[in-house]
Amino acid sequence: MSIGLIGKKLGMTQRFFENGESLPVTILKIEKAKVIDVINKEKRGYSAILVGYGHIKNSKITKQMKGFYSKKSQEPKKLLKEFKSTNAQDYKPGTEINLEVLKDKKYVDVRAKTIGKGFAGSMKRHNFSGMRASHGVSISHRAHGSTGQCQDPGKVFKGKKMAGHMGAKYRTTLGLEVVEADLENNLLYLKGAVPGSKNTYVEIKEAVKNKNKSTINERVEKYKVSLAEMKSVKKEKKKKIKEEEAPKAEKSTPADVKK
Repeated sequence: MSIGLIGKKLGMTQRFFENGESLPVTILKIEKAKVIDVINKEKRGYSAILVGYGHIKNSKITKQMKGFYSKKSQEPKKLLKEFKSTNAQDYKPGTEINLEVLKDKKYVDVRAKTIGKGFAGSMKRHNFSGMRASHGVSISHRAHGSTGQCQDPGKVFKGKKMAGHMGAKYRTTLGLEVVEADLENNLLYLKGAVPGSKNTYVEIKEAVKNKNKSTINERVEKYKVSLAEMKSVKKEKKKKIKEEEAPKAEKSTPADVKK
């Protein structure tokens, strides 16, 4: 498993490219991380790296965490995240991790808490069609219908789709395309939507599933190559036309002009 990053969702926008395509893009502000501790396999049975993100005041952390950070001789961090890794020995406490981890990655997996919708009905929560809006249906147009059975078994089974709390759950979106990684401003541009509202923290990892689909950057490069080839072909055609026209012009000129 590779080391991930944590970013803050700034919002969505639209990007236009040279080949004429336009894509919806989500902008993430990447937080710089520091390795707090390296966990050995002998200690817990697996090798991992404890990474800290963001800055927090000493007054806002508990005494236990103050002792933990002072023992590791590290500054307190707002978020702590543990990543299992086979090459955990390559990292040391205090080393910085930034956007270069995902510099050459084409696709990433994103995990965040979805927008909370509060208490929602069955039509909004589960996309039910509702009842008929015709004669005979009385004040139950948006109801979800019967929920249980009769005497046997005489109960509502767990997992029944009903009205209830909607959203505010951690969800993972797989295989989002990396459009651009701005290392100077620590910004990551991802194609499509990312779960969560603005200013929510988003966990970003390398994509688990492989994709054979071409990315926007590859398509733009192909377009540039084809454009350059077309220009070279046009130049060659113009040269050939000039070469063909030159001897004709010499023949058409009179003898006294040549002298």
